[in-house]
Amino acid sequence: MTTALATTGNKTPQAGADLLRIVRINEEIKSVVNVAFKINIMALNAIFLAKRAGTAARGFGVLSNELRVFSQELRDCMASLTGLVYGCVGEVSRMLQDIRYTRLLRQAVAMSPVAQLSAVLAAREIENERHAESLGRQRKQLKMALEDAFRMVELGGVLAKSAKIEAAYGQSFAVPLAQVSGEFDGIVEEIRVSLESLRRSAFFAGK
Repeated sequence: MTTALATTGNKTPQAGADLLRIVRINEEIKSVVNVAFKINIMALNAIFLAKRAGTAARGFGVLSNELRVFSQELRDCMASLTGLVYGCVGEVSRMLQDIRYTRLLRQAVAMSPVAQLSAVLAAREIENERHAESLGRQRKQLKMALEDAFRMVELGGVLAKSAKIEAAYGQSFAVPLAQVSGEFDGIVEEIRVSLESLRRSAFFAGK
């Protein structure tokens, strides 16, 4: 029984650490959503600027519109990630409750090894494993969704860099177009760095 109790004790800090990591992931996702909203506003202003510049900035206008679409798709993607994060939070919370309950049951069985208590403990341990497996699946789903988001942001980076190239053809509007495209590039890079940080989260290693 001592070994069983020790095993349960070892799971507690792991689950607690996972909960903290998930909360941090969620906060980072919120910051990405806020930045993505900025891209949408910037893209609308860039489209207006491109219209003022006329045919010389037609390519820039097309790319600005694509960046606006990218902004919306990224926000939708982040909303999906948030849903997965909430699922992980719920599962880890249930695991923490299970761990506490199982510890009490094991202590009770150690003091009074009644057959009924032992049966309840066995059922509880099976439930613990079920929650652990469920968290493992959700962990993988979140990681895959995060990889999809990262690839989307890489595409956004290509759009932003292409806008910088197109800005050079804006004639008398070249300078303001270059400024806007530079801001696009900087913001998309900021998002990429945030997602790269999330990909390295210890939560995905399960340690």
